[in-house]
Amino acid sequence: MTKVDLDIPRTPDEVFAVLADGWSYAGWVVGATHIRDVDHLWPEVGTHVHHSVGAWPLQIEDETVVRAVDHGKSLELHAKLWPVGAAWIRFELTPTAEGTRVTMTEKAVSGPGSLLPEALQKVFLLPRNRETLKRLADLVVHGDQR
Repeated sequence: MTKVDLDIPRTPDEVFAVLADGWSYAGWVVGATHIRDVDHLWPEVGTHVHHSVGAWPLQIEDETVVRAVDHGKSLELHAKLWPVGAAWIRFELTPTAEGTRVTMTEKAVSGPGSLLPEALQKVFLLPRNRETLKRLADLVVHGDQR
């Protein structure tokens, strides 16, 4: 599993509010280029964000599904990207004196990525996930004011 942490100077509820806005995912999830639809009850278990990845006209359309949620504390997702495979992703929010420590854990669970040794998965996922958390922090702290 690949794990990255980032401290965000906002409360867990403020951070979770962005995680709970499925329409915001293309703004902070590295690789997501377009959100086509978000289920009405997102982020309840079983709900979906329907997303596109890649540049037009070579976009891949797929979805991310909520597997578990503890509002204000954690969100667990199953992100699909056919034909590449799928990943298990978990965001954990831990209160700190300065705000919130966000821990993002990811593991390829199907497709070619899941066949790679964990050390090689980290080579690809660590930089991407660090950037994802930086973008999340920007959105949490600055919102649409950028």
